Parts: sequence; structure tokens; C-alpha cells
Amino acid sequence: MKLYSLSVLYKVDSKAVLLKAAYDVSSFSFFQRSSVQEFMTFTSQLIVERSAKGSRASVKEQEYLCHVYVRNDSLAGVVIADSEYPSRVAFTLLEKVLDEFSKQVDRIEWPVGSPDTIQYAGLDGHLSRYQNPREADPMSKVQAELDETKIILARKQNSCCAIM
Repeated sequence: MKLYSLSVLYKVDSKAVLLKAAYDVSSFSFFQRSSVQEFMTFTSQLIVERSAKGSRASVKEQEYLCHVYVRNDSLAGVVIADSEYPSRVAFTLLEKVLDEFSKQVDRIEWPVGSPDTIQYAGLDGHLSRYQNPREADPMSKVQAELDETKIILARKQNSCCAIM
């Protein structure tokens, strides 16, 4: 499971403006990194432009799964992850980031902002923290513990039945 990109955008009519983004392209070769980052920025903007206000969606693009959330106030977020990353955790992350962003960045800056002018430093931290969904998301942690318990119980049941 891997997160590659976390972006905050503002949707103006049928256009999306990138406000801030964080990328983890360390798994790509040095020579691919800038083009992969460009691809992720372009894809994020395209997905937001094609999404309606107040909607959430997951879109498959090549081997990536792009999760988009466009709020009714035109603030949008996009997570680009591999196909194994849990959708529920991605949308939890987007909701958290957009709420935090809207509290820290004044609404009048959204339509005219750019990655260079917007002062918001939380994306890199969220991107690295959510690399492991079990550690970042309490529900995933509980589910993992339940799965482990089921495996242990099944093994004990199988060993008890084998003795009889």
C-alpha cells in the first residue's frame, strides 16, 4: 500500500487551480520523478474539473487509484495511491486535510492562490503519516487486530479438531 500524492485544489467553474500538493515519488527512478509528479498534478486537476461539487469518487488511472473529494465550497482534495490502498482511509484523509486547510488558509486566498503563495505546511506530514493506514486510521487498526484474532482462533479451532 502506497500513497503517492496529496493535493488541495480550488474548483473555479470548469477549471481546477492547484493550491498546495505533496508528493512521494521516492519509489521511482531519479529520471522519472519530475514527469511522474507532473502527471499526478495534471491528473489531479483533470479529475477535479470533471467532478461535481459535493461529490466523492475513486477513479482508476493506469495502475493508480485517484480518490477525489470536491466540497460544496469548491475546495477539493485528491489522493493518488496504489490500488491496494483502502478507499475509506483515503476519503478520511481528504476530509481531514480539507477541514484543516479551510481553517488555516483564508477563503479569499483560494481563488487566487498558488503553491508558492499559500501558507499551509500540513500536507507532507499527512502524506507520510498515512503511508501506513493501520497506524494513521483507528478503524483500520481495529480491523487489522480483528483479522489477526480471527486467524488465531481459526488455528486453535483447527488444532483442537485435529486432536479429536
